Amino acid sequence: MPRRRVVAKREVLPDPKFSNIGLAKFINVIMKDGKKSVAEKIAYNALD
Repeated sequence: MPRRRVVAKREVLPDPKFSNIGLAKFINVIMKDGKKSVAEKIAYNALD
């Protein structure tokens, strides 16, 4: 059993362009090395 308490899950904020939580989760998955703006460009270009 763990000695520490359970860490609460953070709420995922919706993406700024489409206000969609699912898209925000997808952007977080494809994000590499913390480069969120690059991941957003890739996701938005794929949708256009």
